[in-house]
Amino acid sequence: MELSVLGQNNGGQHSAGGCSSSSCGSTHDQLSHLPENIRAKVQNHPCYSEEAHHYFARMHVAVAPACNIQCHYCNRKYDCANESRPGVVSEVLTPEQAVKKVKAVAAAIPQMSVLGIAGPGDPLANPKRTLDTFRMLSEQAPDIKLCVSTNGLALPECVEELAKHNIDHVTITINCVDPEIGAKIYPWIYWNNKRIRGVKAAKILIEQQQKGLEMLVARGILVKVNSVMIPGVNDEHLKEVSKIVKAKGAFLHNVMPLIAEPEHGTFYGVMGQRSPEPEELQDLQDACAGDMNMMRHCRQCRADAVGMLGEDRGDEFTLDKIESMEIDYEAAMVKRAAIHAAIKEELDEKAAKKERLAGLSVASVQNGTSGRYRPVLMAVATSGGGLINQHFGHATEFLVYEASPSGVRFIGHRRVDQYCVGNDTCGEKESALAGSIRALKGCEAVLCSKIGFEPWSDLETAGIQPNGEHAMEPIEEAVMAVYREMIESGRLENDGALLQAKA
Repeated sequence: MELSVLGQNNGGQHSAGGCSSSSCGSTHDQLSHLPENIRAKVQNHPCYSEEAHHYFARMHVAVAPACNIQCHYCNRKYDCANESRPGVVSEVLTPEQAVKKVKAVAAAIPQMSVLGIAGPGDPLANPKRTLDTFRMLSEQAPDIKLCVSTNGLALPECVEELAKHNIDHVTITINCVDPEIGAKIYPWIYWNNKRIRGVKAAKILIEQQQKGLEMLVARGILVKVNSVMIPGVNDEHLKEVSKIVKAKGAFLHNVMPLIAEPEHGTFYGVMGQRSPEPEELQDLQDACAGDMNMMRHCRQCRADAVGMLGEDRGDEFTLDKIESMEIDYEAAMVKRAAIHAAIKEELDEKAAKKERLAGLSVASVQNGTSGRYRPVLMAVATSGGGLINQHFGHATEFLVYEASPSGVRFIGHRRVDQYCVGNDTCGEKESALAGSIRALKGCEAVLCSKIGFEPWSDLETAGIQPNGEHAMEPIEEAVMAVYREMIESGRLENDGALLQAKA
């Protein structure tokens, strides 16, 4: 008898069964509902396309030091190389320095496709520095996509200028649409040369954000909305935010976890506001997914990040290093075009393969029984390219996927301290391994290219099955293969068998 595996909502468990492909399937599905002109704009944008982030790099230039609002989760730091979060930079650049750095990075990292300005303050609170940078880049590096991220307070007055400089991707951070909630997040804004506080300040900010969103959409500029999930403050409210921004034309919603470690010196960190647990974040993203296409691969990058998502090569392109670089950008553009074309061909082949395999799922497995199987979370160690190609001990993050009878979907990433750290002491290695195991809470398997005996044993003890048998295989195919193996081996009981046992 053919094995029947049907997606379902399994009590309080995470499930892919009720998810629409447009909101929580693979990247190809994630973009398939969009018009062709929009898909063309985002298919090589690592921050907008889940698939592209495995292949394309991005960079931010820190030309915007000033900010016009204060957020309880923000503490900007300059000349800092030790933290990886928004608002942190090693160097603040002039527009001219930023342009030279962009050209140097684009020549050295031809996979770089996107340049964004995201701080360390708010780009639109520094309009001249931001727009001068965009103007020069649109003239000197026309093959690079240009993006800006903003809190939205000054957005309406800048929309026309952004459109003039070929910025067709804008991110607005919208954490609420209720001023009462906003007053708990923003202590003040600086508006019309006055510092305004409390509910009044939040009301002005929300109105400006919504007005700016509508103006951008009216001009055909793609809008992604970022929201910081703050447990007990706006977590439930973000479902309403998602509905409203979708109705107004935003095409992607990125619900991010609050970063609130005390050592960062933010108000929330000092006051003990907790960050969400991974399963809380996933539940909220899934709840919003019914109303909005969700972004789940955000790394909450520094304001001067360089490289693939999840890595930072900024130290290779400091001011002193780029000053001495000779850059033939015309030659670099030719090389970049060839590499981008090769990546696009690979992605097209991958998408076509997904289409062919779409009907082949766990249902093809036969073991003489039938029933419903719950979804399973699996962690993956990867260094890019959409492959399982990293040693467990070398990982600084794991990507988490959910396998279910409906297929495989990306859930998010979990940061960890690297376990294999050269000659570091045994105690430090033990601490890193324990931290990795805590970070992988809820995962039932971890897929990597290799793994040592000690972490293998500790992972098994924690109920996480290590797996090194799918090295260099495409992630989603390997995850589904392991899911099938779990069913065939009897490690994953079907709901029918569970119900019968309970009866």
